[in-house]
Amino acid sequence: MVRLRLDLAYDGTDFSGWAKQPGRRTVQGEVEQALGRILRLGEPAMLTVAGRTDAGVHARGQVAHVDVPDGSLAELDGNRGPLDVDERLSALVRRLGGVLAPDVRVYRVSVAPGGFDARFSAMFRRYAYRVSDAEGGVDPLRRREVVWHNRPLDLGALNAAAARLLGEHDFAAFCKKREGATTIRELQRLEWAREPDGVLVAAVVADAFCHSMVRALVGSLLAAGDGRRPVEWPGEVLAGAVRDSGVHVAPAHGLCLEEVGYPPEEELAARAEATRRVRVPSAPGDAALEDE
Repeated sequence: MVRLRLDLAYDGTDFSGWAKQPGRRTVQGEVEQALGRILRLGEPAMLTVAGRTDAGVHARGQVAHVDVPDGSLAELDGNRGPLDVDERLSALVRRLGGVLAPDVRVYRVSVAPGGFDARFSAMFRRYAYRVSDAEGGVDPLRRREVVWHNRPLDLGALNAAAARLLGEHDFAAFCKKREGATTIRELQRLEWAREPDGVLVAAVVADAFCHSMVRALVGSLLAAGDGRRPVEWPGEVLAGAVRDSGVHVAPAHGLCLEEVGYPPEEELAARAEATRRVRVPSAPGDAALEDE
């Protein structure tokens, strides 16, 4: 068997999230089906992903891995005879581009280094959340990736409120609790900036995220940014460690997974082992510990 790393991007608008679900169109389902067809796999391809995104959430920097029989790559050889590994992987990317719908792209396939696990080897995930407070609404050409907030937002208030959430905490107040899953996370960065076109972008970086965490954090910060709540309020919610009915989860389409970071190759296996000890679920069937 050979482990392949896939770097991919997708527009989440028309997907029911990443994870495969019966009767629903999902990113995982589409990519696994395409891989099985191109490589003529006898067994279905089984993708492991860095972070399972929710319905409507986008990705530019998603990472997944898949284990396939070494001989299956020979299916990519052309009429001129056997290709080397790099040529076969390049051919796989091209064929995936021809099979997959335009709203999902695999833009790189590589042989994964030893010890690599797309999910457990990750050091951090970086998301961006995009909001416009323009009086007339969002640029129609960006309506699928930018959320309109119908109140003026103060950049200073957004960042003052965000600073109170940084560090390692129990984020139970901002997560959908799952049986057996920890809600302790290290929020490494949460910072807002206003781009030249006026769109506000939150950069959110953590070791991992629990389900709905980023959008709940953003929802609380928007309330502080438009003056409905004091800048201290998101920090007070965090300290309470229980879901607060005042926190409204921000819409999915403003969220995009931008990057997944990994340690040097020689540290991949150790990182995966350490992460697995902390985050492998204790409840059967609960595997969604890095969700958005």
